Amino acid sequence: MASSAEQDLFDPAKLPDGSGMEIAVVTAEWNSEITHALRDACLYTLVECGVPESSITSIMVPGAFELPIGAKMLLEHRLPDAVICLGCVIKGETRHDDYIASAVAKGIMDVSLETDTPVIFGVLTTENEAQARDRAGGKHGNKGVEAAITAVKMVTLAMELIETSQTFELGDDLDDVFDEEGEDEDY
Repeated sequence: MASSAEQDLFDPAKLPDGSGMEIAVVTAEWNSEITHALRDACLYTLVECGVPESSITSIMVPGAFELPIGAKMLLEHRLPDAVICLGCVIKGETRHDDYIASAVAKGIMDVSLETDTPVIFGVLTTENEAQARDRAGGKHGNKGVEAAITAVKMVTLAMELIETSQTFELGDDLDDVFDEEGEDEDY
């Protein structure tokens, strides 16, 4: 799989349109050299996608473990279209990183599912600091860029689904909705 460094993510033809979106970014302070690089690339990419700077909220939390509650607080008080969680968990001498990474991943997914809002997992889980640097602007690109693009794409998908949704009642004949090739007749 190609890393963000191997893809031309800043080709204007490939960037999703984020105009009119409200995006929040929550960044862990722990491993700040890495997480600030992720955040800076993420914020830059959101603006490149057309998200107005005034429509971007960015907050810090102490560590990766606090990312899910930071996301939930933003969703309760700012009502963004999506929240991007950025952090870095580096393996140490104990299994502490396994517990933190698992809890953070589950917490972020839970917040997303509970709120029906895209909450993007932009957390590096690496064996060492060199791997983290490689993914925060090094040879493997910057995962902050990927998180920003993912957020804009997920908000776009949500908006498209809302615009094109149809209500079906139990027993409706789906053949009336879809033509023979399985394509929606209205679109």
